[in-house]
Amino acid sequence: MAALSTRGLVSRLHQQFLSLSRPSAAAPTSLPFHSLTRRLFSSDALMDGSQILHKPPARIIQATPAIMTPNSKRTGIIAVKCGMTALWDKWGARLPITILWVDDNIVSQVKTVEKEGIFSLQIGCGHKKPKHLTKPEVGHFRAQGVPLKRKLKEFPVTEDALLPVGTSLGVRHFVPGQYVDVSGTSRGKGFQGAMKRWGFKGMPASHGASLSHRSPGSTGQRDAPGKVFKGKKMPGRMGGKTRTVKNVWVYKIDPARNLMWVRGQVPGAKGNFVFLKDSVYKKPDVSMLPFPTYFAAEDEDETNIGPLVADLGEVDPFMVAD
Repeated sequence: MAALSTRGLVSRLHQQFLSLSRPSAAAPTSLPFHSLTRRLFSSDALMDGSQILHKPPARIIQATPAIMTPNSKRTGIIAVKCGMTALWDKWGARLPITILWVDDNIVSQVKTVEKEGIFSLQIGCGHKKPKHLTKPEVGHFRAQGVPLKRKLKEFPVTEDALLPVGTSLGVRHFVPGQYVDVSGTSRGKGFQGAMKRWGFKGMPASHGASLSHRSPGSTGQRDAPGKVFKGKKMPGRMGGKTRTVKNVWVYKIDPARNLMWVRGQVPGAKGNFVFLKDSVYKKPDVSMLPFPTYFAAEDEDETNIGPLVADLGEVDPFMVAD
């Protein structure tokens, strides 16, 4: 292809110089040298008008409330695990609670189909000094015009859920009473045996077992097949992997402190980052969720807003059980 293009360029140059060397009746108007070279050596001379690509206009993304559809997919947020505790609801039921802190989440990058081939939002959490970041990371934040962030996470979204760069996200992105999926890195437990890692029963504790009480037992057969099959549950590294707990119930949120109380456990140790998004299986009611996120009013002061608790109904569950 390159040889054909070069051959066409040479023939075109030859014709141009021949036309200039022929005498004509009327004195020809001489072209400036830069105009001639721009016309001869430009890439536009090698293609027709149909081959010139026209860039589409830039997408304009506005931070305005919209109507959520059943097919819409909102972004998630990044939180820090503060620990676990226990609370009693208004009916006296004990709830195991994990407290999560949403530390200054903002949109740090927007990816669209026209440029990256996907609709997604990159969310940044926390704060970090420039000396603790690499130069490419600092350049990324400065190019987007956002503060330096401690943790980044990309969430795929639908086109109607896009948000402009710099939009702030808080705990009011979720609503008390809805279900969320929480992902994080589980605690690393090191090299463990088959009983702890996989829950094996183990060998007999007394008769017939000599120094093999916690042994995993047989790992294969004899000559046929003469190997250990892949995926066999054996001792090895335990924990330290990304895990997702689905259908976690949001019990309470505190907009003043950006805290969230969820029922049950989530992966990771204290201080670890976890990623929250709307539940996939227990989908919340689209009419109760702020879309694409919660936008506070101009005269609203979140510091004066008290905690918001999930609606537990007006029927005592203990009385119904009786």
